[in-house]
Amino acid sequence: MLAFNRPAMLAEFMMNPHKVSTRGQYYRFLTSGFIHQNHLHLILNMFSLYFFGRVIEVFFRMIFGDWGAVYYIALYLLAIIVSDLPSYFKHKNSPRYNSLGASGAVAAVIFASIIFQPLQKICLLVAICLPGFILGIAYIIYSYFQGKKANDNINHDAHLYGAAFGFIFCVVLYPPSIANFFKEIMGWRMFDM
Repeated sequence: MLAFNRPAMLAEFMMNPHKVSTRGQYYRFLTSGFIHQNHLHLILNMFSLYFFGRVIEVFFRMIFGDWGAVYYIALYLLAIIVSDLPSYFKHKNSPRYNSLGASGAVAAVIFASIIFQPLQKICLLVAICLPGFILGIAYIIYSYFQGKKANDNINHDAHLYGAAFGFIFCVVLYPPSIANFFKEIMGWRMFDM
């Protein structure tokens, strides 16, 4: 929130792949996830993080005990970095390209919750509720095509790679999660919604 009214601070901490590449400002991989464009951007990310993060925290604590909190923090921080990597390689020669926000890390947390609870309904605009795995598939398709268009000043690549990272992180950390994911999906019936 400090950066909202401090343009110099915003510019110093946002992801600028060119400055990372030419000036070695690698800290931007992490700091860019802690600044947001405005209050709405921050609220949407933190609202999503709150609801989906609680799910992951519970699962991680059940699986890893006291270490669950450490794994949760690792998921979030690593997702900030990993979700910025594609943008870094794609735009490292573009001095004017910038991105910011925690959306990639939040996508990782959402997709981590989907792997543990693929049939849990996720509601959009309070009226449209779908099982997590269906919404996840739609989100990946949307992010992929929007990333290709790149016409709305949103880093869809960060969303896409953050989502993939969250899913993979959980599979690597707890391999039984993938078997449970597919078992639940295979038992799902469309009209049981």
